[in-house]
Amino acid sequence: MRALLLSDIHANLDALEAVLAAAPSHDTVWNLGDVVGYGARPNEVIERVRGLGTLFVRGNHDRACCGETSASDFNPIAKQAAQWTQQTLTPEHLDWLRHLPAGPVTADGQQAACVHGSPLDEDEYLLSSEDASFSFADWPAALTFFGHTHVQGGFAAPRSAANTSAGNGVKSRRMEIDYGEGEAVVREIPLEGGLRYLINPGSVGQPRDGDWRAAFALYDDRKMSVEFHRVPYDVRAAQMQILRAGLPDRLATRLREGR
Repeated sequence: MRALLLSDIHANLDALEAVLAAAPSHDTVWNLGDVVGYGARPNEVIERVRGLGTLFVRGNHDRACCGETSASDFNPIAKQAAQWTQQTLTPEHLDWLRHLPAGPVTADGQQAACVHGSPLDEDEYLLSSEDASFSFADWPAALTFFGHTHVQGGFAAPRSAANTSAGNGVKSRRMEIDYGEGEAVVREIPLEGGLRYLINPGSVGQPRDGDWRAAFALYDDRKMSVEFHRVPYDVRAAQMQILRAGLPDRLATRLREGR
């Protein structure tokens, strides 16, 4: 089984279409949340992803943009984008967002779990090895896919480090990815049997790891590997759509910065 992993599309249709055009052959699609928010094409993106697969977990922007939760704790730019998105979405798409499940969600017949933030809290940011150590301590799954940070990569820890108190004794390490040169790049990482993993495919629509290219990943349970991909897309088109929609300029400029 080969699963295409998408996360944090954020209503960026141009980035999504570039990812789908570049994606290797796969059997299923797992979506890790934040389908909408920030970008200018929320209805089109929802329509597209609904036709790709059935495994979804909700993100914090999905909840805020449909009114399921308040955007009061968002920064002013994110809050403005959430309010615009809620006003722009069709009733059908608002209802679809309201019914997205909270993670963790496990695909039928698979050992891998899918979450948005972390296995312990759907809104938690796993940004450091210290953050990851708490999840590894209290979450027994060997393989968990997460999003939310918009940073491609992840963390690994020994299988023997499960179920220790409050992360004590868990020594997790960050997975480093060296892409080298090239416009569209891929790096395959083998999954070792003695390790557990928290893996982030990166953000399709708004990367924040210094690389503007759209990010995604492919999980292969036969080879026991994950491929990390980056592909260029028409950033200018996405930026112009944001500006024409009257959304904050910063949402457009940051796309080229990858921040």
